[in-house]
Order: sequence, then C-alpha cells, then structure tokens
Amino acid sequence: MSLEVYQDICAAPNTYKYFSDGRWLESSSGKTVAVVNPTTLQPEFQVQACTQDEVNTVFAAAKAAQPTWAKTPLWKRAECLHKVAALMRQHAQPMADCLIKEIAKPAKDSLTEIMRSADLIDYTAEEGLRSLGEGQMLTSDSFTGQLRNKICLVSKVPLGVVLAIPPFNYPVNLAVSKLAPALMAGNAVVLKPPSQGVVAGIHMVACFAAAGLPSGLVNLVTGKGSEIGDYLTTHPAVNCISFTGGDTGIAISKKAGMVPLQMELGGKDACIVCSDADLDLAAKHIVKGGFSYSGQRCTAVKVVLAMQDIADGLVQKVQAGVQKLQVGRPEDNADITPVVSESSANFIQGLLDDARQKGAIFVTEFKRENNLLWPVLLDNVTSDMRIAWEEPFGPVMPIMRVSSVDEAVAHCNASNLGLQGCVFTRDINTAIQISDAMQTGTVQVGWLGMWWLGINIVAWCRELQAVHNTLWQRTPLPAALWYISLMVLLNYMNRAGVCTVCAFALGC
Repeated sequence: MSLEVYQDICAAPNTYKYFSDGRWLESSSGKTVAVVNPTTLQPEFQVQACTQDEVNTVFAAAKAAQPTWAKTPLWKRAECLHKVAALMRQHAQPMADCLIKEIAKPAKDSLTEIMRSADLIDYTAEEGLRSLGEGQMLTSDSFTGQLRNKICLVSKVPLGVVLAIPPFNYPVNLAVSKLAPALMAGNAVVLKPPSQGVVAGIHMVACFAAAGLPSGLVNLVTGKGSEIGDYLTTHPAVNCISFTGGDTGIAISKKAGMVPLQMELGGKDACIVCSDADLDLAAKHIVKGGFSYSGQRCTAVKVVLAMQDIADGLVQKVQAGVQKLQVGRPEDNADITPVVSESSANFIQGLLDDARQKGAIFVTEFKRENNLLWPVLLDNVTSDMRIAWEEPFGPVMPIMRVSSVDEAVAHCNASNLGLQGCVFTRDINTAIQISDAMQTGTVQVGWLGMWWLGINIVAWCRELQAVHNTLWQRTPLPAALWYISLMVLLNYMNRAGVCTVCAFALGC
C-alpha cells in the first residue's frame, strides 16, 4: 500500500521529484542536489535543483488554487486533514526510515515524530472547527465618545499563500505544524523543506496529495538555498512566511517587507536550579532535556544555572545520567547519534575548545569520530565563554554556578535568544516569581516532584501559532467608524508533547 502512495515521487532510485500543481516533476535544470547521510558521510539521496521559473509556476498554482479552497466549508477542510493524518499513520515507516538516513535521528524517535505529526494534524483540524467557526461582534459604545448605534462584525479570512520553511531537526513535525494550520485556515502552501530532511518531507507531501487535496493547494520545491532561497522569500505571491531555523530568519525578515512573518530562531534555553530543588528530579530532566536527539532541539536545555550551595551535588547526579547515555548509530536507537553535518560538529568543537582554553572543567571527556560527538558535561562555565551564550545544537551541557536567583535570572535575560526556560524549586511562590522574571517564551517548572508543563509568560516568537496567525481579521463597518480591533487568543496545545501558543491579531 505504501508503494501506491509513494510510487510517483521518484525519478530514479533514491532520486526524488518536486511537487507542483498536483504533479510530481523533474526539474528542467537537469541538476540534482545530494543529501548526505550524517552517519556514513556518503550521499544517500538526490533531490531536484528547481529553477526560478519552476518556483514561479509553483506560486502561480498556489495562487490559483487558494480562492476556491477558502470557500470550502470548514468541516470539509477538517475532513481532508483527517485523511492526511490517517495516511501518515498508515505509511509512517518509509518516512521514519528517511529521518534515520537524512538526519541520524534514532529509529524509535523517527517513528514517534511521524505519529506525533499525525496527531497534530488531527488536533489542528478539530481545533480549527471550533476557533475558526467563531466570529465576534463589537458595539460602538465601547470606544470613548461613541453612542451604542453601530455594530462591528469581525470575521476571519485567510492570508493567501503561505511559504513554509521547516528546520532539519523535525522536518516532518515542524512542517505539518505549518501546513495543517495554514490549510485549515483556508490558505495554500508552498513548502521548502530543509536540505537535510527533505526526502522525509517529500514522503509527507505525498500523503497530502493522496488525501485528495485540490491541485496546487500544497506544493513542494527543492534546491539549493543559495540559488532559490532569496527568490522564494521575496516572491511577490507570498502572503505569509513561516520559518523555523537560525540567523537566516533575520535575513529573511529584513527582505520580506510588509509580509507577515512567523519565526522561531532558536534559544539558549536556561535551566535555573534553586537551593531547595529536588536534585534527582532536576538531574533527570536536565539529561533528558539537554541530550535528547543529541541536543539538536530548539527547546533543549542549553545552560544550567545552579545555586552554588547545591552545584556539587547536581553535577554529580547529572554526570551519572550522562554516563548512562548510549553513543552510536541511529539504526541501533542510540541516545547520542551523529550531528547533522560536519560543519555543525566543527562549530560545536570550536565552542568546546574556547571553553577549555578559558578554564571550564570537562566533567566528561570530549571525544569525536567524524560527526559523532560523545556527550560533554562542562562545569565552572563563566560568562566570558562562548558556550555561555551561543547555542551549540549538540550534545553539550554547560553548568554555571551562581550565587543567587537574581544572578541566574540576569544571565537568562541577557541572552538574545529567549525561547524557553525551566526552573526547579520546591516553592511554588518562588517558581512563579522566577518564571515571571525570565524573559522567555515559555517556562517549565519542576515542583514538588512533578514536572509542570507550560507556564506561559509571553508568546513572542513561538513558531507553532496554529490557525490564527494565517488569518486576517475582516471588519465590515456599517458607518464611518474606523478603529483597530486587536485581539489576542492564547491557546495551549499539549497533545503528544507539543505546546502550541495560538495568537491572532490585526484587523480593521
């Protein structure tokens, strides 16, 4: 059955097509781009090197398909997404196999990503039925100086064509977190998968195609970012850009002009461990949160700020956990597998070399074989070290010793990467005070032996913003009353381990 769903995606063995206007095609360039296996360092797949003319054709197809889809009833959009989710579950293994080969994700985690993505699609469909079916009515006397003689009706309409650019580390899950909300909201989508994880993305799009979505509604282009990246992000047909990644997002934002952006650009996620913390609980979650998928996660624990009086005990417990981690191949479900590229491995080693030169203590030994890095626990990290500020995106855990909670919070807030943080304390009042002071997107609190998920502080740049950020607010006014209606909806989505902040705004 999987052969039927995926039968049209290959141009030749291990060479994949792109998807435009309901058809799987080879590029007229005659060129392909190699996808290197991080474990073997050998080319595993080839994908099409699309041209700018082919990008134009893709956007034209999306632009043509979107108006009809916008008129499609919500229940029918949800029905289509449920079909996609069912197909992804039914044909998950080929996608998971691609993740193993493309990004060296452990086998069980690869399959989990596909299943979690299907769950997220189902959740988005159900949530969309409820939230998109709601409008709002405002009366004019809520505005100073106005009488109660006018009514403002607010409805939600799609933006148009959404350009979706997910990262390598969750190329399926963070693709569907863009595609499903955009489609449920009535938009068309052009997907540009990451260079590593692209083939898993192609398999995912095949499930969207097999679900019977209209031609042109979902499209996929592949190629070198240096050749089509800027052309995609500055294309006049783009009505919204959803991007997850690093500094590239800053360049995109500068070139995008007035196009709405959804971005998550990484985090130096701080973990504050208070003097009264349950150290066993803290150590367990520091190891899990810092070293899962070899630390290549935006929300991974990336620096531990430990109170001086408990630091020795915490380091010992974290060290014990790190030493239990298995290092090896993703096919063998090792805990620590090769990082995604040689350049990533070199960057991580550069951070470690800097830390060593400036006096950090290597609690565990650093060892490297090509892209495979053994997990490293650093103690006595100081603020003059690069590792105290920069995101390694690898199996490295720096511990900084601090004298007070205020010092820990100050370090956290001095970072320019404010995605997520966590706090360990037995005092709920302290937990709330610290989480309120931390300038970060979400704070997770370990309290009284429990792991509390999702105390939301401020949803600055959470990329998973579901249906509402792909909508304009349309406000028809019966008279010459003009004012801006600004609405913010915060909606937590914790299904399958995914915390999503829903926000929608802007309409007049």
